[in-house]
Amino acid sequence: MSLFVFGQETDKNVRIINSNQQDTTFSETPVQDTLAVDTVEIDSIVPPVIEAPIDYNAEDSIIVSFDGQKVFMYNNAHVTYQQIELTAYYIELDLETKEVYAEGLLDSTETLIQKPVFKDGDEEFESKTLRYNFETKKGIITEVVTEQGEGYFHSERTKKISDDAFLATDGKYTTCDAEHPHFYLHLSKAKVISNNKIITGPAYMVLEDFPIYFPFLPFGYFPSTPTYSSGIIVPAYGEEANRGFYLRDGGYYWAAGQYFDLALRGDIYSKGSWAGKLNTNYRKRYKFNGNFDFKYNVNTTGEKGTDTYGKSNQFAISWRHSQDAKANPNQTFSASVNFSTSGYDKQNSLTADTYLRTQKQSSVSYTKKFENTPFNMSVNLRHSQNSTDSTISLTLPEMTFSMAKVYPFRKKNRAGPVRWYEKFGVNYSGNLRNALQNAKEWEVMSSSFTKDWKNGIKHNLPISLPSFNLFNYVNFSPSFSYNEKWYFKKMNYTYVPDGDFDNPSVFANTVRIDTLTGLNRVYDYSYSVSASTNIYGMFSPLNPDSKVQAIRHKMTPSVSFSYTPDFGQEKFGYYQPVQVDSAGTIRYYDVNYGGIYGGSPSQGASGAVSFSLNNSLEMKVLDVKDTTKSDEEQKFRKVKLIDNLSFSTSYNLVADSFNLSPIAIRARTTIAGVSVNAGTTLDPYILDEDGRVNKYAWSEKKGFSKFGRFTQANLSFGLQFKSKKGVEQAQANKEAIEEENILPGDYSNYADFNVPWDFNIDYSINYRGPSYLGGDNIVTQTLGFRGNLNLTEKWRMSMTTNFDIMAREFSFTTFNITRDLHCWQMVFNFIPFGQRRSYSFTINARSSLLKDLKLTKNRSYFDNY
Repeated sequence: MSLFVFGQETDKNVRIINSNQQDTTFSETPVQDTLAVDTVEIDSIVPPVIEAPIDYNAEDSIIVSFDGQKVFMYNNAHVTYQQIELTAYYIELDLETKEVYAEGLLDSTETLIQKPVFKDGDEEFESKTLRYNFETKKGIITEVVTEQGEGYFHSERTKKISDDAFLATDGKYTTCDAEHPHFYLHLSKAKVISNNKIITGPAYMVLEDFPIYFPFLPFGYFPSTPTYSSGIIVPAYGEEANRGFYLRDGGYYWAAGQYFDLALRGDIYSKGSWAGKLNTNYRKRYKFNGNFDFKYNVNTTGEKGTDTYGKSNQFAISWRHSQDAKANPNQTFSASVNFSTSGYDKQNSLTADTYLRTQKQSSVSYTKKFENTPFNMSVNLRHSQNSTDSTISLTLPEMTFSMAKVYPFRKKNRAGPVRWYEKFGVNYSGNLRNALQNAKEWEVMSSSFTKDWKNGIKHNLPISLPSFNLFNYVNFSPSFSYNEKWYFKKMNYTYVPDGDFDNPSVFANTVRIDTLTGLNRVYDYSYSVSASTNIYGMFSPLNPDSKVQAIRHKMTPSVSFSYTPDFGQEKFGYYQPVQVDSAGTIRYYDVNYGGIYGGSPSQGASGAVSFSLNNSLEMKVLDVKDTTKSDEEQKFRKVKLIDNLSFSTSYNLVADSFNLSPIAIRARTTIAGVSVNAGTTLDPYILDEDGRVNKYAWSEKKGFSKFGRFTQANLSFGLQFKSKKGVEQAQANKEAIEEENILPGDYSNYADFNVPWDFNIDYSINYRGPSYLGGDNIVTQTLGFRGNLNLTEKWRMSMTTNFDIMAREFSFTTFNITRDLHCWQMVFNFIPFGQRRSYSFTINARSSLLKDLKLTKNRSYFDNY
């Protein structure tokens, strides 16, 4: 026998080799100051039979027994055997019995450090002491803590009976990750199968070390598998005054395979309402992924046989599909479908955002890019709906074919600069559309394809003519555009003397409207030329000590002229002369009225000259924040005084009246970090009792009214206030106060109110003038408030409201209070008034595994009906 004593030395590594490998020596790192008390031939010792090498080391010391069968390791000891790893302060390794024992160390504060940590593959746990047999794979563990799925399992004394199974008595199961959990289920006895499940005997709840014996659980089953699996979905329960007691979102989940899953759930209410829900998720790696959801709800109100009884059937469909970018770079398919009956969200929404949503859109899209060509194609199916008026618009389908701009006269192998004729470019886009617009929900299925659906094909051929510069400062850009629309029906109008037809308001009731089918070409074209330039102005203060270095004014004037022929001429055939009364009054009606791309081109020629002027004003000032630099090193910063101030209008040279268009004025600037937007429209013509009069205001009015009449104006801005100090600063303040002992007593519950907060105010005012002399002005003003406040590190308050200043009433308003209870949370939501007035108070476990472990008190908005 031999005894090896190792002194204080780091990085000691020893390996025990299987005797079947014919290696009977210890392999060790050279160590200084080693004393061999007694030496004999190591080969005389018969090594134990083990299946694989055992590697071990320690930072402090390693001691081997006289017979060489036991090894004692101190301070950050580490043992590795196959896939098993064990670390602890102290480890005792018995090579004869193939057992290992490990424990931690109590420091000067009586805190256990360097606890044994056992890792076997994906399984890992921490304990106070551990005794384990490598051969039988069994062991005894004290004060073990192991993570199982979303939860943690604590046990005073545990027996490990196999690779992945434990038996325990007086255990604790919790989702709290604190060393001493705030709550847990006390388990009289339990069997834990790692990464699979926990099966328990009788159990009861313990909250803040206070046992709650009722309700008492005779047995328990907690799934803890890291992979998803099929099983029953436990419903949530509660009560509503209107629909009664309920079980919500209960059902069955089917883990179908690696490509998709399926969940079937339902709701049931004691007063007759119910719901069925289907949800599936699917994914194919590197190809696509998505989900599909279908919900059907039946809500009953009141009692049968009474006037208040009602029954409403609602459904909702959503589908999300996306293609992996790596699947095919030249073609993609995506879907975003969100469709429901108009009353679904109002009657079944559980959140304020869903309840307030009035618009829904859907799109299913396929795009293809023809490689090495300028051509692209896309096919779309679209849907939009307004739940306020129950209208739906469908586009089934819309196909677009486009060609990017090409330059037919440009040489592929050109030498020298681009010549003027090589700038000639042309591109094309074609669009086919079939749509049903603004139909009521109940009219969609009964709609007529020939009468109600609109369809057509549109071609657009813009031609870019060579642009040029005049005097090197003014850029001229001429262009020509040709458009053609193909409709498959047109209108024919017939005067009926005694007729009384239900026609749209633009037609006389004495006119019968017939629909003629067949291809109908509608084309138009226009010419235009535009010119623009930039003008700069600079102002430098005369005072050399001024902090303002310069003020720059930039103006961008633009003038364009466009001409469109009179397509109301008889040779085009777009407008049909129709007699509308017995007096022989003739009116011209558009034969393409209501076309999907609009009606016929407008009557009368247009030769419009358009003007626009954009202005920006900025200033360069001394950066006074940095006072450490010399005059030569001082930096200047730019400050925008006016981001944009624009004026625009146009004048029709060939119109017989109202030649000048209203003047639009837009302004945008930032004041002390606040963005301000304003705009107005000035009509240069005056009004009388019947409406606009073809007389200019500057020739008829006096004073400020000579500039024109305000038809509309708007102003909006938002203020945002934020705290400068964050959570780190608040914690630093707390620690400083504790260190200086400024306040007496315990500081564990000290709350520093100088913590993150934000508050937002939005204001907007809109004005709309009268359309005739003596009419009423309409002014609307709204004020919005949004704020968040962290009273402490754990308390958070938020609120949102809007106030209609003119109506003097608040719109949708919410108040929310949240308290972080570590593994629990408390939430209070309050809507004080309106159709959604309600409140809810909930204390619940944060883990989704224990989602039904909660205390709830609420008043649902359903109770308001």
